[in-house]
Amino acid sequence: MVKLYGFPSTTCTRFVALICKEKNIPYELIHVNLAKGEQKQPAFTAIQPFGQIPYIDDEGFILYESRAIARYLIKKYPNEGTPLIPSDPKAEALFEQAASIEAFNFTAFVAPIIAEKVFNPYFGLPPNEERVSELLASLLPKLDAYDFILSKQKYLAGDSVTLADLAHLPYGTAFYELGADFAEVFDSRPNLVRWWKDISNRPAWLAVKDGA
Repeated sequence: MVKLYGFPSTTCTRFVALICKEKNIPYELIHVNLAKGEQKQPAFTAIQPFGQIPYIDDEGFILYESRAIARYLIKKYPNEGTPLIPSDPKAEALFEQAASIEAFNFTAFVAPIIAEKVFNPYFGLPPNEERVSELLASLLPKLDAYDFILSKQKYLAGDSVTLADLAHLPYGTAFYELGADFAEVFDSRPNLVRWWKDISNRPAWLAVKDGA
């Protein structure tokens, strides 16, 4: 059984748990207490030198960085659950294109918005609303491009769901739930919101949405 070292509610821990659910991979969550700073203790950084979660222990094979973990699990269990990474070279290239879109045209803007609006208040810091506005202004044309892409196909890499689609879920859900003004960013783009409702209602995500 894969051992997942993380914290149940964090975005990256839930992302790895999501992939385990999609691939029908049993996992054991090993709770890392962030409030006590366990991720910064020598015993932890000896394994994950950046002091970040999550990492996995797969029968002695240690791996960190959630995107790397997701790819590893998908490729190790190609015939289990949802495929998520195509094997055909052209289809895989389209997947890689979609994965880059997610990383550099979505998460690069949404993650810092969540940091300002969710993480800062959690630690007693006020959000920098000016920065949020700037990030949002940069994000909106990116989402117009999403809407255009999704007007032609069901998912970002074609007509089958891939890891590139699912990678949007942890930060995208936090963004969508910030309030009506943020939800409207998705809802006002018909192809984007159709896609979003599809992926955000997948049983695997609903199983880990509130905690890995």
